[in-house]
Amino acid sequence: MPIVRGKEIEVLFSASAIARRNLELAKDIAAHEYHDLLVISVLKGSFIFAADLIRAMHDVGLAPEVEFIFISSYGAGTTSGEVRVLRDIDNDVSGRDVLLIDDILESGKTLAFASKLMLDRGAKSCSIAVLLDKRMRRQIELDADYVGFDCPDHFVVGYGMDVAHAFRELPFVGIVKGDA
Repeated sequence: MPIVRGKEIEVLFSASAIARRNLELAKDIAAHEYHDLLVISVLKGSFIFAADLIRAMHDVGLAPEVEFIFISSYGAGTTSGEVRVLRDIDNDVSGRDVLLIDDILESGKTLAFASKLMLDRGAKSCSIAVLLDKRMRRQIELDADYVGFDCPDHFVVGYGMDVAHAFRELPFVGIVKGDA
């Protein structure tokens, strides 16, 4: 197990496994034949996954516009709470196919909120791509259209995801052993 900041990290999904899965997801997205696609990365946790997935989308012939929305449902904690938009997108979504990219689908609150927001603003469609899906944590009925991996019920870090702003830089997804 790698040691990062003095903590043992158990690798759950390796960098190579994530890269392979990103290309598979990009191919699945391309097969859907979206038109006037706007990809919206949900910050902060999805920034690495979104960047890699968007590059994989380019590799399979897609050229979406890219936007960012900063939505928070965690604050500094580890459990989901109230959903708030901290920084909104700049583009008009009216009549466009939107693909929300997030790191993890857990309670479903954040992505349901973001999807409804885009549809209420006139998006033609709103699909969801997530790196990780924790179905056992769902509080509302919501499924992602594109899922990288089903995730066991552990708090995970790396590949953009953090605990108290640490471990985002890891090239893999892992579980901190002991106290984070």
